[in-house]
Amino acid sequence: MSQSTAVGDPVSSDSAVPREKLEEIYDDIRSHVMFDHELYGCLNCGICTATCPSAHYYDFSPREIVQLLWTENLEAIHDAMQEKIWACAQCYTCAARCPFHNSPGGLIMIMRETAIKHGMQSAKDVLRPFSRVLMKLVATGNQLAPNMITPDAFADWGPNIAKVNAPLNVLRKAIPVPTLHTMDTAWEVNIRTSIELYTIWEATGVLDQLETIDENLFDVISDVMDEKRADYADWLEEQQAD
Repeated sequence: MSQSTAVGDPVSSDSAVPREKLEEIYDDIRSHVMFDHELYGCLNCGICTATCPSAHYYDFSPREIVQLLWTENLEAIHDAMQEKIWACAQCYTCAARCPFHNSPGGLIMIMRETAIKHGMQSAKDVLRPFSRVLMKLVATGNQLAPNMITPDAFADWGPNIAKVNAPLNVLRKAIPVPTLHTMDTAWEVNIRTSIELYTIWEATGVLDQLETIDENLFDVISDVMDEKRADYADWLEEQQAD
């Protein structure tokens, strides 16, 4: 197949993927620092799929993922990245059972990172519901907060719904640990800790990936962290003045 040939499903309305793009995606997967540690070969025994929880409920097979990467089936790799790789629960049962010491779960994590890097629509669709959680995490240092737990959101709790209707703000203030006296977050996180976490995400490229997937969320988070950094700088100046 020539380098300029495009690959696509002849009965699909989706645009064909140029061969160069398929090779670029595979090269990014293959060059990942963990790739050679996760893939040694394949005996085609099927133990990984037989013990995979996700394989019981979805059109998903860890063995298929290993075979695609082992045989460098570029078209099928790209196809798997549109849906199948997102079915993995990342339990790593496959890695624990594989007699060849492969880790299909680890390979899928690499493929997910690559899908995010290339801004694939599948990655955007999967991560979109988590935008609120990510915003909460970056802005406050917590994923969840008491004020997010409401009866309307947990209607299937049955009799236990009464616990949600409890005076949580009063109960939180009764907790001995002062950092838990809040309803806006699970606990209060030091502003310096928030900035340090953000700096790590910034230095490791996590925020670059976020910008690729959701530019609006990236802009909001950047504004939040700019404010935190400014507040922290002002606090430091006050401490030095004292």
